[in-house]
This record gives sequence, C-alpha cells and structure tokens, in this order.
Amino acid sequence: MAPNQRIVVSGGGRPQKGFVGSLYDEITSSENATIVRSLLVFGAGVAFFHSSLGELLVPP
Repeated sequence: MAPNQRIVVSGGGRPQKGFVGSLYDEITSSENATIVRSLLVFGAGVAFFHSSLGELLVPP
C-alpha cells in the first residue's frame, strides 16, 4: 500500500502581480519620480524637435 502524500500549496495572501502591475508600481513609486519625470521631459523634447515646430528654432 502506498503512503498517503499531501501536497501543501500556499494559497494565502494576495495573488502575485503580473508584469504590467509590477511595472506600474515601480513607475509610480516616489523613489523613481525624478527619473520618470526626466524621461518624460526628454521624450517631449525629442518629439518637439522631430515635429515641424522644431523648424521655428532654425535661423532664416
């Protein structure tokens, strides 16, 4: 006769977050606020210079 085996699965607590959830938590944390702000300003600058509005800065 085979011995009885129990498989214990820890089901308590919150389920694990996915990639998007953990990424959102990292982006919105107060420790990373300056880095996220810098990346947004850099992205806005690149978008401005790539657009036709960037040609306004070129001397005639």
